[in-house]
Amino acid sequence: MVIKNIDAATVAKKFLVRGYNIDPKAAELLCKSGIFSDEVVDRICRIANGGFIIEKSIVERFLENFSKPTPEPELKPKGSEVKSSCSSLKVIKDITGKSSCQGNVEDFLMYFNSRLEKLSRIIRSRMSITPIAYAGKVRGNVNVAGLVSEVYEKGEKCYIRLEDSTGIITCVATGKNAEIARELLGDEVIGVNGVIKGSSLYANRIIFPDIPINGNGEKKKDFFIVFLSDTHFGSKEFLEKEWRMFVNWLNGEVGGGRSQEVGEKVRYIIIAGDIVDGIGVYPGQEDDLEVKDIYGQYELAASHLEDIPKHIKVIISPGNHDAVRQAEPQPAFDGEIRNMFPKNVEHVGNPAYVDIEGVKVLIYHGRSLDDIISKIPRLSYDEPQKAMEELLKRRHLSPIYGERTPLAPEREDYLVIEDVPDILHCGHIHTYGTGFYRGVFMVNSSTWQAQTEFQKKVNLNPMPGNVAVYRPGGEVVRLRFYGE
Repeated sequence: MVIKNIDAATVAKKFLVRGYNIDPKAAELLCKSGIFSDEVVDRICRIANGGFIIEKSIVERFLENFSKPTPEPELKPKGSEVKSSCSSLKVIKDITGKSSCQGNVEDFLMYFNSRLEKLSRIIRSRMSITPIAYAGKVRGNVNVAGLVSEVYEKGEKCYIRLEDSTGIITCVATGKNAEIARELLGDEVIGVNGVIKGSSLYANRIIFPDIPINGNGEKKKDFFIVFLSDTHFGSKEFLEKEWRMFVNWLNGEVGGGRSQEVGEKVRYIIIAGDIVDGIGVYPGQEDDLEVKDIYGQYELAASHLEDIPKHIKVIISPGNHDAVRQAEPQPAFDGEIRNMFPKNVEHVGNPAYVDIEGVKVLIYHGRSLDDIISKIPRLSYDEPQKAMEELLKRRHLSPIYGERTPLAPEREDYLVIEDVPDILHCGHIHTYGTGFYRGVFMVNSSTWQAQTEFQKKVNLNPMPGNVAVYRPGGEVVRLRFYGE
């Protein structure tokens, strides 16, 4: 609904709960326009592109391109829910059909320049940045931003080599800053405030791109989203009985009371990768396979998803076990595989940024969580949501280059978290965890595969059959279909 005759204080409050400050002149311009709603606020925040200050120029740009927001949908009878839910999903960002990299030197240069520019822009929105080449000429405090190329220790001091497009500087971190520096991953972009002494910058403060406090604020909805991942159809260890219980719950055939009420309000299911077990993913995998043909595995997956009620929209993103390229970002499945699935299934790439009835969801399989957890000693597979916090803090889904997660040198870095999501959904590590970080709901969605022989050898203890069900702006429900 568009509200007219709004006052500047109300405008400022609406932006503040989303973690943004609006310039008084920008607020005044918005008041005079007579155009104001929650959707308008969301659209202006997206134009801000990660900046925390909504300046007058941003509002002017919005008003120039303004088209009246789509009215909120009217309540419709239960039988019309299929059309409603299917038409309200928008794919905002996805690599599918846009990949252009060839893996040459120029591609790598453009990839890292894209990362540096996108993340530096976010940091610049909070403080004035001096190019590294000119930092030595500044007296007193100076702010720089750049890509972390190296971190090393000497005694109690930590040294950070930081580079931007103009040069390289060594930053010296002591005390609490040294503790922060020890958790830097490399290849990420940070800001440093400090004082030049000799040829080095002595850090007063290390600044991450991070997301605004409260993220995008709460968006209260009257439907539930189910989060799944790592179904591994085709594996001998696929939990057939538990999956059947889950599908029966969706169909209202099991459960009662609150559980049944929640099931009736499920409108979306998001599956974050590893739909099938794949072929040749790890040594000796053929011994763990029930279905040894990759297309047979997808046919099996499609037949299981056929049992999900048709009024529920299913969104599928690939993972490292799926039949797409291994390097991230990964495109959606090709047409031959997509055509196997029911019509209520939407296929997206990995990662994918989607809008579900105004709720922004960032879907990422989560392969980089292996790298993050191995690099930061305080993190563990038992609490995956804490590792996911680090992705939001660094505004990047796979900040480390050259470790376990292969990255494709696209000319744009699609793994930068430019727009703050309402929900970050990952999988991959076969454990369950949920939490909130600065207003963003984080979920790592378990698996439907029991422990394989290979997992026993590498001491991986999965937590299968756990399902997170979330009502945006409301409650989180955990359902256990395994081991209960």
